[in-house]
Formats: sequence, structure tokens, C-alpha cells
Amino acid sequence: MRTYVLGASVAALCATGAVAGGIERTSNNYGLLFEDGNQVELTFSHVAPNVSGDYVAAAGGGSTGDMAGDYTSTGVGYKTDITDRLSFGLFFNDGYGASSTYKEGFYTGLNAEWDSNQTAVILKYQATDRISVYGGVRYIESTADIAIPDQMIRAQTAKGAAEASAAATAAEAAYGASDPRTIGAQNLAATLSAVASSPTSLEFTANAETDGAFGYVLGAAYEIPDIALRVGLTWQNAVTHEFDTTETSLGYGVVGVGSTTEIELPQSLALDFQTGVAKDTLVFGQIKWTEWSKWEVRTQEYERVTGGDAITGIDDDVITWQLGVGRRFSDAFSGFARVTYEKSNGGIASRLAPTDGRISLGLGGTYTDGIMTIRGGVEFAKLGDAEDASGTKFEDNTFMGLGAAMTFAF
Repeated sequence: MRTYVLGASVAALCATGAVAGGIERTSNNYGLLFEDGNQVELTFSHVAPNVSGDYVAAAGGGSTGDMAGDYTSTGVGYKTDITDRLSFGLFFNDGYGASSTYKEGFYTGLNAEWDSNQTAVILKYQATDRISVYGGVRYIESTADIAIPDQMIRAQTAKGAAEASAAATAAEAAYGASDPRTIGAQNLAATLSAVASSPTSLEFTANAETDGAFGYVLGAAYEIPDIALRVGLTWQNAVTHEFDTTETSLGYGVVGVGSTTEIELPQSLALDFQTGVAKDTLVFGQIKWTEWSKWEVRTQEYERVTGGDAITGIDDDVITWQLGVGRRFSDAFSGFARVTYEKSNGGIASRLAPTDGRISLGLGGTYTDGIMTIRGGVEFAKLGDAEDASGTKFEDNTFMGLGAAMTFAF
């Protein structure tokens, strides 16, 4: 049985990461490098998340509404043999992305967008009949925008004023009215109170211009073709963007202030495996670690006016587990089923990614006719419950993803 046919079916469903455990939407399908001859692959996926929460009474109660936007991902892969042992691969896709918009309740107007394009150039060398190594470079272009509405900034500022006032009272009792610590706390409380009661909007916006950055890919694989066995380990290093950023918050006197914002797309390590277990039956899977704890959005002016806060970030690294089985029914038709799992880590969730872990089931199939192979599938997921810093609870959320791919051998 061809080892690639069923494995590539799974790749059609890989664009589902942005609603769980990070903002990766599409992974490069390095399995294409192991196909015979020249190959062109076209991929398409559409993901429809349903993510909403319930506000606490202090924030007015009610529902947040669905805050996660649908998205579509596309990609192109090309592979050719340079020599009997050396192969070349080229991959294009929109690897990373996020879309979060609140339209109901206290968070109304909170919005964040991230868009990326990814290009990878990879060489694979067949060292022996069973061992191969591969590596290359990838280039990622990204842009990002965020808006935090007036009512959220105002409430945060009023809270800071109350805390500063309480600190001033405590300092006066401990050190006296003329102590610099007392005066400093009183001045901070007065400043924050004035801003919190300002008639000018406190809405905060940050716009990051497009930035491109290079990263690297290294991998190795072991194969036993007779039993369709392949185990591959792939490392992708971290890619750091340096965005030219413009920030505005009229109430804070921040008007078109420019700065540079560094944001790291984290490194990852993926172990892929597949093996035949019976005639026309294949077991496959992946264990992938991604260092998402390194990802945060921290802009200069927002950090200054909030006393050191980041806009958003992810607290924990993510390990994604996948296990599936594929079955060939005829020379033309095969099918597969796959389970994906990410554990819940607990802690405080970001309002821009308020889920914690997931479990999903993917089903799909393959049709081959001559040089053309068509793959498609559907994936259903239950997203882990989460709670943000205000106590808003996001529970019973889901997504559905549809994927398709066409491969031409020539």
C-alpha cells in the first residue's frame, strides 16, 4: 500500500489549531517529500468555531456572544527529485492567524486580528534505504491589529485608582502625610481618577505593520517500506517578528505613537509515525510540542499606561496528541479516522483565546484516479472550558472543520 495516500488525507484536516492551544492554522505537510516522483498538492480548509462565555454580575451579566470568527486556509506544496537521493520541496500557506471580535456585553468592541503567509524551502537527502534527513528555511510574513474598547480601559483605570488610593491611605498611616511614598501614591491615585472620569475616549488601538522573518527546519526519518513504517522527527525554530507599531489612546494622551514590538512565533518539535498493522490497514499519529508560553503581545504604550501589562499571551506550552487508523477499501478508495487531544492546563485564559485544551474526531477519505488523488475530511471538536481574569466563564464550546486536498503526480 502507498504510505502517503492515507497520511496525506490527515493533512487536509490540519488547519484547526487556532481555536485551541495557539494561533497556528496550517502546518507544512513535509510528508510530501516522501512521495515518489514529482508532486503538486493543493489544500483548502474551512473552520467554524463557536466560542462564547457568560459574564459575571459585576460586568453586567449576560453572554459574550460568539467571539471567534470563521476562517479559511489555503496552501500549495511542490516536490521534485533532483537526483536519486536528493529531493526538493516548496510549500506556501497561511500558517498563523487569529480573529477575535466581541459583539455583546461588557467586552463589546474588543477585537484582534493576526494574518500570516508562510513559505518553506526544504531539501531531503536519502542517506540509506531506510534513513533520510531533511531541512531548509521558512519565511513568515505577519501583520496584526488590536482594539480594546473604552469601557474596558476605563474600568481597569478606575480599579487602579482605587488600589492607589488604598495604598496612599496605608502609607499615610504608616509613614505620615509628608512621606514621599504617601505623596507618590496620592499623585498616582489622582492621575488615574482623572483619566477614569475623562470625557475623552480611552479606547486603545495598536496597529502592527507587515513584518517578515526567517526560521529553520531540521528533520530526520526512519523507514521500512515493506510494512509502510515511517517515523520522522521535525524541529522548527522560533521566529521573531519586529513589528513597526502605532498605538493610540486619546484619553491617555497617546496619539499615533510609534515603537517596535517583538513577538515570537514559538519553536516546535513534532514526532510523526505510521505503520502498517494488517493488509491495507495503517496506524498513524503525531506528538507535537509547541513552546506557546513564549508567545505574548506586549506593546510599549500599553505596557506604560497599565504599569507593565501585556495585551495578551499564552501561559503554557502545548502538547498535541494525534492517533488514527486508515483503511484501503480498493485501489481507488481509502478512508481514515483520527482523534486529537490537548490537555487543559487551567490558569487564567486570555480574552482573545478563551479556550483550554480540546478533544476532536476527524473522519475522511481518499479517491485516486491515475495521476490525481483527491482527499477530504471533516473534524468535530469539543474545546476545553476556560475562565478569564474577570471571572467570565467560557464553557461548552466547539468547532467544526472541513478540509480538502488535491495531489497531482507527474
